[in-house]
Amino acid sequence: MLFSRTIKNTISGIFLLVTAFSFAQSEELKTLPIGEIVPMLDYKMENLDGKMMQLGTSGGEKGLLVVFSCNTCPFVVGSDHFEGWEKQYNDLNRFAAAHGYNMVLVNSNEAKRNSDDSPEAMQKRAKEKGYSMPYLIDKNSQLADAFGARTTPHIFLLNNKMELVYTGAIDNKEDGKRSSDESYLKNAIEANASGKEIVVNTTPPRGCSIKRVKK
Repeated sequence: MLFSRTIKNTISGIFLLVTAFSFAQSEELKTLPIGEIVPMLDYKMENLDGKMMQLGTSGGEKGLLVVFSCNTCPFVVGSDHFEGWEKQYNDLNRFAAAHGYNMVLVNSNEAKRNSDDSPEAMQKRAKEKGYSMPYLIDKNSQLADAFGARTTPHIFLLNNKMELVYTGAIDNKEDGKRSSDESYLKNAIEANASGKEIVVNTTPPRGCSIKRVKK
């Protein structure tokens, strides 16, 4: 029993260390300000079906939900500490669609493009988890750099004018000490879809750093 607790504490410690490292690695990035029209709307990214997609033509009636993601980060896929946000992806896609938004996942982990985040690994992950939305390859992390995306996951909700209306985390479920559940993204979608002000339009992104190629 003591050994089991020690292992769990060690894993939790590593998980928190990864979090701190993620923030340190990406703190120099400047995320787009709320209200700004996002850049690179005509930037073409390959989907897993081989088709090229652009954010500018991918939105729904109300807008577009962009989620920077990957195949291995414990904040995405889960760990002993947290079940991972990936489990919510298909539900978020349904929720977004019901409110007039399309959703895309973007993989910007260029430094792992020949290993854990290769197109083949992305194909396998999407099939295993039954992704119901496009999963796009961001070559050389160009979109992530333009958006100032820091982590996997990192959320960017755009309205139908392609203006940023919410950015940050999906919710606060990874916080084991939270006093209540906060559904930041769903609240933002509901408010924006109904023409109301988004009360909380920015939250700290939680996750592993996007693995960029060092320049």
